[in-house]
Amino acid sequence: MFKRFLLALAFVVLAAPAAVADTIAMDCNAIYPASNFHTIGAQNFAEKVKEYTDGSVDITVHPGGSLGFKGPELLKAVKDGTLPMSDILMGVVSGSDEIFGLTTMPLLVNSYEQAMQFYQTAKPYYEKACARWNQKLLYAAPWPRSGLYTKKPVEKLADIAGLKIRTYDKNGADFLQRAGASPQSLPWGEVYTALSTGLIDSVLTSATSGKDGKFWEVLDYFTKLNYSYPLNMLTINMDYWNALSPEQQEAMEKAAAEVEDAQWNASKKSVEDSIAALKENGMTINEMTPELAASLKKIAVEMRDEMKEDNGPDFKAVLDEFSEDVN
Repeated sequence: MFKRFLLALAFVVLAAPAAVADTIAMDCNAIYPASNFHTIGAQNFAEKVKEYTDGSVDITVHPGGSLGFKGPELLKAVKDGTLPMSDILMGVVSGSDEIFGLTTMPLLVNSYEQAMQFYQTAKPYYEKACARWNQKLLYAAPWPRSGLYTKKPVEKLADIAGLKIRTYDKNGADFLQRAGASPQSLPWGEVYTALSTGLIDSVLTSATSGKDGKFWEVLDYFTKLNYSYPLNMLTINMDYWNALSPEQQEAMEKAAAEVEDAQWNASKKSVEDSIAALKENGMTINEMTPELAASLKKIAVEMRDEMKEDNGPDFKAVLDEFSEDVN
């Protein structure tokens, strides 16, 4: 794939007018719709890169997974150069590399400040994992914290038992199963229909996703579990990265740093706007009861201890280092 890219680039250099002869064009796969703040962030990144490289790097963002890649295959697609760049929900590719499962460890962080602290602790390990998969981590930003959408109030662990809950990765599935639920794995595009037909009756996701999905039409309650702040990352294939000049690489890193900061702020704002939209459309927003919080925390700690034993040294090192930092 990359060889085809070089051939195409050589053709552009030979055949294009001098004004655009040195332009490198790349496609960027974006999983979410154009209106989603993660896709807006990718588009902002593309615009900054074009500006900072004086137009010599031109990135086209393709929203909504329109290039045909949406889930667990994304690490491999970027690794092989099938996709030059993509945004990737880390937890979804934890089956390919366990270190990405850190981002959805249940009930580990309680605020954006702690989420950022955890990200900075884990970032060198995320970068190392990306390198293993022949790609470079450009930036990462969180989804708003995950909560539980249901038809009935959830006040104690027994209220979760038996619920058919759609979740987004294996950590969520393990956590919900331990809580007595029946976790379901579905592509995001099928969730609303599954709720409408009764295939599922609940969803573990953020306020933002619930607003985007108009969940108030099929569900009644959103309980703030503060489950996790899942990270979305933008990566670039290393062969494409190495084809850039040092000046282009520097410009891309500058754009990435600016967009990362903006995306963390956008995530915070998205929580406020989304909760307001849910309320305006009749959904009841609940905090966890002390009983529910204690029960879920117990499950999370047990799960975390087991994962530290079952996963490799990098996984354990991040959790140990973060634990030392917050204590």
